[in-house]
Amino acid sequence: MKCLYFLSPSLSCTQDVSDDLHQVGVSDFYLHVISRDESGLKKQHIHSSNYLETLDVVRDGFIGAALGFIVGLIGIGLLMYFRPFGADVQVPTFVYVILVGAATLFGAWEGGLTGIATENKKLTRFHDDIAGGKYLVLVYVRKHQEEVVRRMMKERHPDAELVAVDSHFINPFSKVARVAEPAQAQPQVKSTTV
Repeated sequence: MKCLYFLSPSLSCTQDVSDDLHQVGVSDFYLHVISRDESGLKKQHIHSSNYLETLDVVRDGFIGAALGFIVGLIGIGLLMYFRPFGADVQVPTFVYVILVGAATLFGAWEGGLTGIATENKKLTRFHDDIAGGKYLVLVYVRKHQEEVVRRMMKERHPDAELVAVDSHFINPFSKVARVAEPAQAQPQVKSTTV
């Protein structure tokens, strides 16, 4: 599944895009619009984005969980090395597993709280456009739908610009791929050997 990112200049254009995408078989579940005008989206019955798309909860949660796991392992290593309960006290293995699990969950929780306060890293390059009043339309398409959606958008909505393609939006660590510009014809230079 791919996510196609289109920048739409106005609410009416976004409404038309949404209607036409529904006609070619894209349901609301696979269509999300990010805008600073959430009330305008609601009035027009346009499916807006969710917090997983606009905030960095998932990415920062994974980072926090990884850091918590590492801290948990370091803590267990220190417990095993210093033996604060005495050399002859045997700590069962499940206690170590519980400690690492608790540290991992605490790290995920802290990371998620950090992620709530930050914008999704994939959307930072579109921040100025969204703040300027444009609408970022995210369309999730399967392989067989991609060409139909691209063709329809090119024919009916040339003002809605395709700005990026992502393999899948949920992967928090991938970067958004830029749309390749059409290659300009390069003059061919023939090399001559003497």
